[in-house]
Amino acid sequence: MKKVRKLLLTLSIGAMLLVPGLTLAADTTEGTGAVKTDAQTSAELGLLVGDGNGVNAEYLAKSTTRIQAAIISLRLQGKLDEASAYTGKDNFADANQVGVSEQAILAFLHSNPQYGWSGEGANRFNPLAPVSSQQLYKVLLESQGYKSGKDFVYKDTESFAVSKGMDQISGVSTLTNAHVSTALVESLSGSTSEGQKLFDKLQKDGIIPASAKLPAGERIGLRTDAKLGTFLVDGKGRTLYFFSKDAQNLDACQGQCLANWPFLSADQLQIPATMNPEDFSMVTHAGGAKQWMYKGWPLYTFVKDKKAGDTLGEGVMGVWFAAKPDYRIMLGSNSELGQYLTDDHGRTLYYFTKDKPQMSACEGECLAMWPVYGTIDGGVPSTMKEADFGTITRPDGSKQATYKGYPLYYFVKDAKHGDALGQNVKGVWFVVDPVKFSGVPVSQ
Repeated sequence: MKKVRKLLLTLSIGAMLLVPGLTLAADTTEGTGAVKTDAQTSAELGLLVGDGNGVNAEYLAKSTTRIQAAIISLRLQGKLDEASAYTGKDNFADANQVGVSEQAILAFLHSNPQYGWSGEGANRFNPLAPVSSQQLYKVLLESQGYKSGKDFVYKDTESFAVSKGMDQISGVSTLTNAHVSTALVESLSGSTSEGQKLFDKLQKDGIIPASAKLPAGERIGLRTDAKLGTFLVDGKGRTLYFFSKDAQNLDACQGQCLANWPFLSADQLQIPATMNPEDFSMVTHAGGAKQWMYKGWPLYTFVKDKKAGDTLGEGVMGVWFAAKPDYRIMLGSNSELGQYLTDDHGRTLYYFTKDKPQMSACEGECLAMWPVYGTIDGGVPSTMKEADFGTITRPDGSKQATYKGYPLYYFVKDAKHGDALGQNVKGVWFVVDPVKFSGVPVSQ
């Protein structure tokens, strides 16, 4: 039985309205049983333990400190119990910034600099300072048996980490615990200096339970490109794409299309802790093939992308776009309507001919049928101009997104993916075809 999502939209009058969301054209499976986050995996393996309430959302959102990174480092090296029980008195001058149990760990590190933590000079450790991706990758590389100053130069830490299959948090200046969980999980498949996987070494050393399994299934990662921003990639680093024609029909890609744009298919997904597992679902196509979807959009790779990071499929024929986690606008495609604006989940957006540029005429009961589209942050498809999108402030202080100055709305009767039932309602409501729309209502 098809499931229906509910989208909670904020009306300009301050009330909340549940709007029917997506019931997909093909059979779909929603839920997160086959999708596991790096936070879940790192907690199950005992690599992250949280701070009182476990590895929860609050913990994952916190910035990672140097003392936390040091504890993780000691855990991976099998020295955390010894450090926690250390009774030596010599310590860093700023050890009193942390609790008694952590002071013991700092004293252990002070007396044992061979474990990679010699402080920051002047006998200070700076335990509450944030940790960068470069610093954490140094920790993880040394856990794999590689030594800074011998196997790699500190300034080249991240490029060396990439050569060992670790790149998911590269360039992050201030890490959160969610970032740490992803770096931990990706490091498990990396080879140690002795040629074995880190996972196998940790299991052999008793740090990971003997019954544990290396995360299975397809790895979903995030890659950042100077031009496109951040987008989804598969376990081989290949860019994942959306197909705008899937808005009308999830079986739109057939025959030669599938030869050029293979489905993302796997029994399980392993995703970064910064992503929401509920954004992933699976569609079973008419021919029986299964395909993973993100925010209701089926995911594809492109055969012309030959190496990790290639984005040759971006903008192809104006209907293929890199799958990004932060679109504020996407493009749907309909055989009758042509292309039209949607939100990031593929829900159709409309404009109202009674509106004026930078001003909404939809109030009261109108808003009950045509809730405002309020998302104003995020990227747009590369075939569109960022400058065409803006925002207005409504009388109640809420924000509404605009296209070429015209406010954007949903229609409550659009109950499933690809619906455009609001088109030409009362001759004043229309989808927004970015090719034809010039800021002048089509009825004029």
